[in-house]
Amino acid sequence: MQAANTTPLSAPAYTLEGPAGAPVLMFSNSLGTTMSLWEQQAAALRGQYRILRYDTHGHGRSANASGPVTLAQLGQDVLDLLDSLQLDKVSFCGISMGGLIGLWLGVHAGERLQRLIVANTAAKIGSADAWRSRAEQVVENGMDGVADGAAGRWFTPAFIAREPALVAGMIGQLRVTATRGYAACCLALADADLRDRIAAIHAPTLVVAGRDDPVTTLADAHFLQQNIVGATGLELAASHLSNLEASHEFSAGLEKFLS
Repeated sequence: MQAANTTPLSAPAYTLEGPAGAPVLMFSNSLGTTMSLWEQQAAALRGQYRILRYDTHGHGRSANASGPVTLAQLGQDVLDLLDSLQLDKVSFCGISMGGLIGLWLGVHAGERLQRLIVANTAAKIGSADAWRSRAEQVVENGMDGVADGAAGRWFTPAFIAREPALVAGMIGQLRVTATRGYAACCLALADADLRDRIAAIHAPTLVVAGRDDPVTTLADAHFLQQNIVGATGLELAASHLSNLEASHEFSAGLEKFLS
């Protein structure tokens, strides 16, 4: 299980847009991406919701910590941001690492959640050894090795062929991600394991999965559905970044669940 360290990190960069007084929908990005990951969902939903997006620690415009980072600290980042904006409750949507942050919030701060959407994620993502090896790789050799193989993990071959400019943009963003911030989040994922805790989640929960996702599989999504009381599921024809590959269906699923 992840360490309990919740020493505050630097305040994350964020953007808040949409009608004043509307319900707040908060988005959390995946490892190696920024808040721009959610542009299509923000465009689809900002007429009905106040859209709060932020860059996870060490990504985009958010600062790097000087030492190791835990899942608890990444979750506390969210709570501190909500407090600074005087937001009592939000609906939270996270993908991959962002989904795991959402699960942590559901376990430890469920009173701050109106609804929870976790996409392409798992109660434990990958193996500790693999994450530690990747952290070591980027610290020693930079981001190119990770970026070179990312398209096949994030998207299906058909989508890569259909949307080469979008895919190239995402890979380019990953390539310039700060190595220290990326490595710190890898180490947080190495220690993060909520498999024996997610039954404590009581916020209404939607679990989104990509049918072709090799990173967080349908089996991972089914485990979440089976262990979170009342959770519902949405399967999309997509790989790991399903909000991009099946953007219309993803946004429509969010809108239906939230309404």
